[in-house]
Amino acid sequence: MHLNEDYKTQISARFDAVLINEVGEETPGGAGAGAAVMLAGGRVVTTAPFGEAVQRIAGIASRPLVLVDAREVSDDEMARSLSRLDGLAAGRDLALVVAIGSDQIDVTAAGLMMSRHQILCEPSPGDWIGAIAVAQGFSNLAMHDRVSENEAARLARLNAEVARIADVLARLSKHDEPARAAVVAEVGLDFASEPGGEHPITAADIRQIVRARRLRDRYVGPGLFEDPAWDMMLDLYAAHLERAHVSVSSLCIAAAVAPTTALRWIARLTEAGMFERRPDPFDRRRAFMSLTDRGLDAMRRYAAMAQALGLPVV
Repeated sequence: MHLNEDYKTQISARFDAVLINEVGEETPGGAGAGAAVMLAGGRVVTTAPFGEAVQRIAGIASRPLVLVDAREVSDDEMARSLSRLDGLAAGRDLALVVAIGSDQIDVTAAGLMMSRHQILCEPSPGDWIGAIAVAQGFSNLAMHDRVSENEAARLARLNAEVARIADVLARLSKHDEPARAAVVAEVGLDFASEPGGEHPITAADIRQIVRARRLRDRYVGPGLFEDPAWDMMLDLYAAHLERAHVSVSSLCIAAAVAPTTALRWIARLTEAGMFERRPDPFDRRRAFMSLTDRGLDAMRRYAAMAQALGLPVV
């Protein structure tokens, strides 16, 4: 999409944007980002090649939105430059939107640790517009807002599950049932991690749950029961019990949704304090995901409460 200069001058820009790509021009690969900026009411103040991004942005007095199309950038260049761009964006509180290929998830996740950012995997024009809307806090894109509200609602239901079970147990404990009271008293114990628990849940148990969820998709149809947040929490909990590392790309696969959707959920769960991302100390091109102490505690208590009530952990 090309907008002529006369039309551009009629636009009252609401924000400035910088486009970063391999060649530092509005190439066909980056045209989606430039057009999305225009449609969102912004203006592109400069373009720059990937290796010069930090210097170019440092010379801009305003706080621009930074759009990076890294799909043609080598892993070596990503490893060299992305962390510096991340640090600059964090220091100036700039929002980043980074477009990548599916094979660049790990090197990108390893380089973006501090800034406010969104990662788009092979984005469509609509993905660019939606990401800009989120970064700028716009509310005039109704379709994107509905999607965000739906995702937020599902995350809220997930986070509320432990509280709901705790409430059930609290009500049961008010009844004069000694056996039930004994069970309730034991629920606070960490069955999942403490040896000697009566029926501690194992990594194999969690993997069986994951397999059952994928089997459901196989026979009923893909995309009908998407629940990436819970799928990823199960995967990370099993990995914790196995003492295994999980890369960002591996976690995206476990989510069983499109990579951009999985990356969005990883960001949401990280912001919610359930996930944390740690750099690989031996390879700067990779980062590992894990449950936080809060996330682990939630999973342990959920599994213990479900078992105490004779409910399946699903």
